[in-house]
Amino acid sequence: MATVAQGTGSIGPPREGLIDRWIFVFMAGLFCVTTLAGFIPSSLEKIAAVEAGLRPPFPPVLHLHAVLMGAWLTLLLTQTILMARGSRTYHMKLGLASLVLAPAIILTGFVLVPTIYGGVQGAARAAPPAVASEFQDLLVLLGNIALLQIRAGLLFAIFVFLALRARKTDPGFHKRMIILATVIPLPAAIDRITWLPHSFPKAPWSADLYVLLWIAPLFIWDLLRNGTVHRAYKVWFAFVIPAAIVVNALWGSEWWQQVVPRLLG
Repeated sequence: MATVAQGTGSIGPPREGLIDRWIFVFMAGLFCVTTLAGFIPSSLEKIAAVEAGLRPPFPPVLHLHAVLMGAWLTLLLTQTILMARGSRTYHMKLGLASLVLAPAIILTGFVLVPTIYGGVQGAARAAPPAVASEFQDLLVLLGNIALLQIRAGLLFAIFVFLALRARKTDPGFHKRMIILATVIPLPAAIDRITWLPHSFPKAPWSADLYVLLWIAPLFIWDLLRNGTVHRAYKVWFAFVIPAAIVVNALWGSEWWQQVVPRLLG
């Protein structure tokens, strides 16, 4: 989150200028609230299961990844508030933290996926025949979920790179792409909000729809404010749409289930 300038459109009435600044704070706050709403109940339930001996302890890399993602969201919220208040100098200095956080998040994410899959795979091999089938069903589900996790890691890396590269040359692109990068892994939290309707485990398309819903406030405001679709969204959709097609095509396929054990096991 390096430089974030004001809007790309012309300076309008005071109310529009106010929304131009604070819409990014709203988006960052929305992401933070969504993450808390999804992960707090789920985490408490799983911690209770660990304490009761109903599931193994969490791997250390999971704790590290969670802390890093929390730090990223906190940084995003802080950065948007700084720019909304006009504290550009502090924003630029604090933004250097993203150069460390982003690679760490990507690295731990790609370590976490095979760690979880491999742990269940090992348990399935050691389990007695009576319960081995249950582990196999879980492996099928984890194999499908790995599609979402791999996609999230790759797209997050691409979008953060594009955002940071444009931080000095195109602030309007930069600030939007940071938001668009952060929404990519957000389905991990949205999918844990149990009162929302989901297509899981049969299909992953609900995750794609919720990502669109979560970026809608910023997209709609940009469209109304500037009268055109900003270039950042065009770039974003150019990657997101093909990735969604691939994930939905491979979800549950026999070919992917044969590839996953060799890829992650």
